[in-house]
Amino acid sequence: MALDDYLESEVAIAVAATAAIASPKVRGVLRQGAVYSVAAVLMAGDALGAFARGMGRGAQQATTAAAGAATATAQTVTNAATGDADTTADAAEAPPTEEAAALGAAPQETETETPRRSRRPREERSGE
Repeated sequence: MALDDYLESEVAIAVAATAAIASPKVRGVLRQGAVYSVAAVLMAGDALGAFARGMGRGAQQATTAAAGAATATAQTVTNAATGDADTTADAAEAPPTEEAAALGAAPQETETETPRRSRRPREERSGE
């Protein structure tokens, strides 16, 4: 090989790459960069997956709420058309469903249960 062959860009790049791969310092930096790159790709995949699952849940809840509202409206219209005033009034006074609550309807007041008494610690019960 003549001196001109060593000055070509392809040969110079190959020599520089070989020297870099042989250097322990450069290999450590490349290895660390590869680890960080893989970690970043995994984190981005997790974030994208969580976003997609959230979008799916939101769409499913919206569909369920819309179907529930459409069913309630259809029932009210059917009752009004058949002249069943009692059922229409009952439908208007019914507590909101979970779907309606998800859409922001005010919750109905319910009776509260009396709280249960807590059990005594094991140490206090051991003497009985």
